[in-house]
Amino acid sequence: MRQTLIDAGPLIALFNRDDSQHQRVLEYMKTYEGQLITTWPVLTEVMYMLDYNKQVPLDFMKWVSRGGLQLFPLTESHYPRLLELIEKYYDLPSDLADTSLITAAEETGVRQIITIDSDFYVYKTGDGRYLENVIPMTA
Repeated sequence: MRQTLIDAGPLIALFNRDDSQHQRVLEYMKTYEGQLITTWPVLTEVMYMLDYNKQVPLDFMKWVSRGGLQLFPLTESHYPRLLELIEKYYDLPSDLADTSLITAAEETGVRQIITIDSDFYVYKTGDGRYLENVIPMTA
């Protein structure tokens, strides 16, 4: 089964009809077949950003609960790598959600990501590889 990491931006856009990326992400997700993987920091960011309407975060979490996402299990053993990545990309600035996805990619071997964040064109995994954004940036 195809596995793809997913960042907060596309998830926010998917559940926020007023988001400028909503239609693009929705169209992509209609044809996506596979398993979406994310992390708790990404979920936290999405829930915070969808808090403009009480029903929207509930709808998002219901979707997650029905299997919309698989969570990569971050543990204390990942803290040193997360800190290393935050320090390395401090000038972007990177955040915990982004670095948790890089860490998940390193651990799982999943190298494809759905993101609307241009920083992922800069981030590299420990083996020096970029993640492949399967929903490329629009011009």
